[in-house]
Amino acid sequence: MARLGLLSLKSLLRVAATPSSQLCRSFLHRPRVATSTIRAFSAAMSPPSKAIVYDQQGPPDSVTRVTELPPVEIKDNDVCVRMLAAPINPSDINRIEGVYPVRPPPPAVGGYEGVGEVHAIGAAVKSLSPGDWVIAFPPTSGTWQTYVVKEQSLWYKIDKNTPMEYAATVIVNPLTARRMLEDFVVLKSGESIVQNGATSIVGQCLIQLAQVQGIHSINILRDRPGSDEAKEKLIKLGADEVFTESQLEVKNVKTLLGSVPEPALGFNCVGGNAASLVLKFLRQGGTMVTYGGMSKKPVTVSTSSFIFKDLSLRGFWLQKWLSSDKAEQCHGMIDYLLGLARDGKLTYEMELVPFDDFHTALDKALGKQGSQPKQVIKF
Repeated sequence: MARLGLLSLKSLLRVAATPSSQLCRSFLHRPRVATSTIRAFSAAMSPPSKAIVYDQQGPPDSVTRVTELPPVEIKDNDVCVRMLAAPINPSDINRIEGVYPVRPPPPAVGGYEGVGEVHAIGAAVKSLSPGDWVIAFPPTSGTWQTYVVKEQSLWYKIDKNTPMEYAATVIVNPLTARRMLEDFVVLKSGESIVQNGATSIVGQCLIQLAQVQGIHSINILRDRPGSDEAKEKLIKLGADEVFTESQLEVKNVKTLLGSVPEPALGFNCVGGNAASLVLKFLRQGGTMVTYGGMSKKPVTVSTSSFIFKDLSLRGFWLQKWLSSDKAEQCHGMIDYLLGLARDGKLTYEMELVPFDDFHTALDKALGKQGSQPKQVIKF
């Protein structure tokens, strides 16, 4: 969460809730203080920040509220950023619910990634200037607010020509897709991958990033209304083959591939039967990487898959990767991904929603209105 100066978020929320007359009486009756203390209070301050706060963990639509946080001191090495946009990711919802492995203790400001414009800088800041566009990297909780103050090394400057919604969402999903394509199997142009959950943002990114490298993609969808339309959208993104789960109820799925080679690498974000379908496509010695479990069902593997096909099962969690030494490579990867977005080679469905309509966007993100595009809050 963004550092909130010398006051904890609890203290700030108490101040925000105190009537102005009470604050005035408290100030008038305060004992005289030293001149040095007065100077400290006259230091550069951020504007007040409008924020989405949760005081306890639980259902996001019940525990979140909009409040105003008091100004925060901008120290010499600090940068105050006016947030422009931030997404509502499934992991954001899980943090509020209290089920994500890494989460801030409440009370906390929601949000984990986003893009902003530098509003003010501390006296010692040389690498950034007001007007620059930045993203928080490594990402930290607290992006669902209008102003965020962090130490300068925690902001990464990006090209202002990047579409705002792509700058706001580059870390969690596109970076996950990029790392999974690079970290497990060395793929050559002409080879292929297979994935379930292909309509997810990570799935859409995998299709396009693979295509840039000359890699074919085989994609699996759930059987549900609108699957034909979803199939056409994925093909337009560059998917080579798209199947619904029911189409794969055949003894040998590889007869469906035509000229596409058997994949060496598969991706699973669903679990259950959908994971088993990915395994059926993999070639001898192939690898399946699991990065999610939307069905909440376990991954089950036949004994023959291990003995006769020598398949490997791996897992990927971006949070862990970001805490490793490898994360030093990230600036170049972020620039690469944002460059693809600027060139129109990396696209995915999003809906920009005004900050004042946050709870409407949250309902959509929670699935209360059926399948919806990624919700991105515009401040």
